[in-house]
Amino acid sequence: MAIVNGESASHPTLIGSVQRALRLLEAVSAHPDGAPAKQLAREIGLPLPTTYHLLRTLTHEGYLRRENGVFVFGEAAEAIGQVGARRRQRVHIAEALAMAGRELGAAVYFAVYREGEVEVVAVTDEPGRPPVEEWVDFRTTAHAHAIGQCLLAQLDENARKEHLSRYPVQSITPFSVRSEDDLLHRLDTVRRGQVAFEHQEYALGTVCSAIPIQVGAAAAALAVSLPVAELHRLRNVTTRLRKMAEATLTTLAFSISI
Repeated sequence: MAIVNGESASHPTLIGSVQRALRLLEAVSAHPDGAPAKQLAREIGLPLPTTYHLLRTLTHEGYLRRENGVFVFGEAAEAIGQVGARRRQRVHIAEALAMAGRELGAAVYFAVYREGEVEVVAVTDEPGRPPVEEWVDFRTTAHAHAIGQCLLAQLDENARKEHLSRYPVQSITPFSVRSEDDLLHRLDTVRRGQVAFEHQEYALGTVCSAIPIQVGAAAAALAVSLPVAELHRLRNVTTRLRKMAEATLTTLAFSISI
């Protein structure tokens, strides 16, 4: 049997101290209000000195903290939990988008404006309805696509000016807005109609729309894209997307930690 770094290739050596630490963390997780060292030691069947040693190490590393004589999760453990929760939330929104995309016969997107940047959080990826290829960075071309226009329209004047100072308006297709004044006029229209329509301004051969949705205090948007040959479907698809957002998608979007 081959041995690699002192371990069997088929049966790697288990590190006992890591196993015990993980069992201790599991025990702490069963007590939302915390538990004292003696109780934790009994529950996982470890000697009290060993338990104290593990508790000190885990507390020093930030995975636990001691409050009023009991141990609870620390910032490091909470951060791991938050990462897992965000991953599950993104899976949920992706599943909801996929369902909407199949029903609408369109690519569907969920995006937010976070820390001064456009971020596409989730997008469908159906072979028959592929999303728009990001041939120019979405973050730098918010003025040229429906998602970005919808998000910019939700910002206050100062935030919008700051964004455009970093990412000036530039034509990337023959149909793109030509100047910042043209864009600002467009954004006024978007705010009044609560929808952004875009015809080949970001990608030739594609038409898009985006609607604003409420996600706490953040600017967020749901969007769809279609081949330009299906322009006649865009308004109807957008109306149906809005109804879906009101019924289901917005609820899921609220669960996204932003």
